[in-house]
Amino acid sequence: MPQRMAVLTGDVIDSRKVDDRPRLYRLLDDSLAELAARHGGHGERFRGDGFQLTLPRAAMAMEAAVALRAALIEHSEPDQRWDARIAVAVGPAEGDIAEADGPTFVASGRALDALADTTTNLALTRLDAPEDPGLVLLVRFIDDMLDGWSAYSAEVVGLSLRYDASQQALAERLGIRQPSVHKRLRAARWALLSDTLAYLSQRLADVEAST
Repeated sequence: MPQRMAVLTGDVIDSRKVDDRPRLYRLLDDSLAELAARHGGHGERFRGDGFQLTLPRAAMAMEAAVALRAALIEHSEPDQRWDARIAVAVGPAEGDIAEADGPTFVASGRALDALADTTTNLALTRLDAPEDPGLVLLVRFIDDMLDGWSAYSAEVVGLSLRYDASQQALAERLGIRQPSVHKRLRAARWALLSDTLAYLSQRLADVEAST
């Protein structure tokens, strides 16, 4: 069986209302480039606020989706929250990951279209397995968690995803006291989110291991 990959396709919610679109686009470009470099993938923005991130291995797909949304929420305008719909698809890797062609890309795009008619902003589709109600519920849980984040919560989670650092190290990086970092992590429900992402990573890695 072919190797599995992950395709994340998304768009910014209510981007037409964003006043500083150049800053939004720079943020998307920088975030996609950073995640692509970190995971050996390929990121691209298209049609202004649309974007796609392809990962050659699927295990880190949900963490990457959370990192993208965290970056947007963190850098929101004072009077407008920035966020995105993201559809993650896991399936066979065919050809060059930069070519954006094949069933996994199609599945991700269709899943994003389906999100437009719902109040949900995150979805996971696996082409190599039947729908798992447990995984669907966990993705809904993550989506609901992110919807409640402040910019401070998004910032501290984004740093926690980037660096394996202590709360004191995060405090020094942010220029605040360690108790403040603890408070922000607790508000972001980081302990639950971290465990949930680790479990999803393992489940997607198990899929890869079966190939």
